[in-house]
Amino acid sequence: MMWQQLTIYISESDRWHNEPLYIALIELARKHGLAQGTAMRAMAGYGKYITIQTTHFLDLSSNLPVVVSIIDREEAISEFLPLVREMVKNGLITLQPLEILHYAPILED
Repeated sequence: MMWQQLTIYISESDRWHNEPLYIALIELARKHGLAQGTAMRAMAGYGKYITIQTTHFLDLSSNLPVVVSIIDREEAISEFLPLVREMVKNGLITLQPLEILHYAPILED
């Protein structure tokens, strides 16, 4: 079974239907039953407009880069990808094959 990691680089200020895009992507991945989804706020980065955004102890920016990582089987990612492309207007989307060394789903109570 082939696994893939879908990685989406967006801005913290990006929105989808009035909610943060990174939240919308994670929620949609969960609704589709994908194995793993994580959103990470970056400490520094730049993108399309080549302005460097950073966070400092006293100066917390509200427009930092966010990296969303979604992992599942190749077939599941292929079905999910068109939705991601529709939602991400500005950003970078990458896809990498993965070798999974251990996977034990977290069971909810």
